[in-house]
Amino acid sequence: MTTTRQSRTGEKPAQIVEMAWDPITRIIGNLGIYTKIDFANRRVTECHSTSSLFRGYSVFMKGKDPRDAGFITSRICGICGDNHTTCSVYAQNMAYGIANPPMAEWIINLGEAAEYLFDHTIFQDNLVFVDFCEAMVKQTNPGVLARAEATAAPNAAVHGMRTIADIMRSFNPFEGEIYREALKVSRITREMFCLMEGRHVHPSTLYPGGVGTMPEPTVFTDYLSRLMEILDFVKKAVALNDDLFDFWYEALPGYEEVGRRRVLLGCWGAFQDPNVVDYRYENMTTWGRAMHVTPGIVVDGDLLTTDLVEINLGIRILLGSSFYQDWVNEEPFVTRDPLGNPVDMRHPWNQTTLPVPQKRDFGEKYSWVMSPRWLDARSGEHLALDTGGGPFARLYTTALAGLVNTPYVTATGGAVNISLPRSRTLPAVDLQWKPPAWSNAIERDRARVYFVAYAAAMALYFLEQGMDRVRSGDTRVFCDFDVPDETIGCGFHEAVRGVLSHHMVVRDGKIANYHPYPPTPWNGSPRDFFGTPGPYEDAVQNMPIFEENGPEGFKGVDVMRTVRSFDPCLPCGVHMYLGRGRTLRTVHSPMFGASHG
Repeated sequence: MTTTRQSRTGEKPAQIVEMAWDPITRIIGNLGIYTKIDFANRRVTECHSTSSLFRGYSVFMKGKDPRDAGFITSRICGICGDNHTTCSVYAQNMAYGIANPPMAEWIINLGEAAEYLFDHTIFQDNLVFVDFCEAMVKQTNPGVLARAEATAAPNAAVHGMRTIADIMRSFNPFEGEIYREALKVSRITREMFCLMEGRHVHPSTLYPGGVGTMPEPTVFTDYLSRLMEILDFVKKAVALNDDLFDFWYEALPGYEEVGRRRVLLGCWGAFQDPNVVDYRYENMTTWGRAMHVTPGIVVDGDLLTTDLVEINLGIRILLGSSFYQDWVNEEPFVTRDPLGNPVDMRHPWNQTTLPVPQKRDFGEKYSWVMSPRWLDARSGEHLALDTGGGPFARLYTTALAGLVNTPYVTATGGAVNISLPRSRTLPAVDLQWKPPAWSNAIERDRARVYFVAYAAAMALYFLEQGMDRVRSGDTRVFCDFDVPDETIGCGFHEAVRGVLSHHMVVRDGKIANYHPYPPTPWNGSPRDFFGTPGPYEDAVQNMPIFEENGPEGFKGVDVMRTVRSFDPCLPCGVHMYLGRGRTLRTVHSPMFGASHG
């Protein structure tokens, strides 16, 4: 449907075209992005994010043995199931009043570091960069490609690509050098993961109270040899990303507005410190701040808190545009936390999932995703936090907090410094990530490769700690426990693409309530009952369009770059249609670029 409306001062008469990308198949169902685009003024005027699939884990977890929670919730996702298992273990440890032996924590940290290395690499280099590769840019911004051919790459001495166009060609699917090398790295990093957690992506060795991995020296040396094998690639990737993204800002002035939204970031922390963590809620503030990725909430560039107790109590699950009945009149499961603080009825501990299937209506209800928000007690505002795709928020909170201090990664209060040792062909390198001026598509993508370096550096530290414990003779990896008849627990972790929490209530020795909240609901939520759009919607709506094509040949690459910058998960296929359901063409598929020439 195309309509024309009276233009505002200085604008051309609007040419509004409805365009949608549905499905963008992602972690928790079918993601759809529905937009209205003003082609006369090159701007997205409206955006709605939808999910057409109901999963219902919170429904069928009830009545289960709580010890099975990690195995069941790992099946929530076929990409980051281990993150769910880890988070569930954290929640169960709190509920059972136990802590993992130190060796078990180092093993879990090594497994999760390998997962970040694996997932971020394959997503960035084999999916995100399809939208920036030569084959795509040739179709959407040929003028930019021509400029890239004549622009020397500043970091050519590191990555070996002479021009920016050479970098773009290296990301052409199935043909580009970096595209192919990233696939090899993903195999190696998956092997690293399996050494620690047994099976990818549903771990076979993670349990409440510890792990089943035997901490033999060969396990650590096999992991280390693989880690050293990929360090050259990690160093090249950072240099490639910086060259390409710096060029993009220069070639397309104003591109910083693509995917830009207010800095509203949440990070729940990752990589426990076994010397501090005891999983007791009463001590959660202390052991949360000891994590090797610092939890926190950033608003407009300011770090509001690093206190996991405060973060926990501020979580609110709102409705509004979701296909659910409200539960506020139900009986609460938890009225006060273990410290005596009141727990809100809209907190995950008290949530009851009451699905109400109905026809999608963008004026009313249009998604199966609820709207997680964080209540800022200072302002009274329910904040639609995003994760920045995971790495952006993790680096931001860690940098500002200034708490992480290891030989390989240090946070200064204004930056994160990362040191990687000499590798096969490249010398030792010191990297620094600083909070950028914008929370936008490019900076979310740029942060991802810096966090790959962060995870690699932390893995070196975890290996040293694990080997020191082997040499000391303390190789315990599990502790016995009993399940109380009545208890509660919460786990906080970072899934690859951002915040992850599990909240559990046990009654009569069985699960009475269980709610996992991965990053996708936070990033992909619809408008809540205050009318606040979710982060996908907010980042796409009102952003400028730089693609050179008109409506008939439109690829929607700027929209896709924005959505993908949040790392919604692996895509199966994206179709675009115009107005009355007329399919124009497939704009993204696994085979894009295979025969582009």
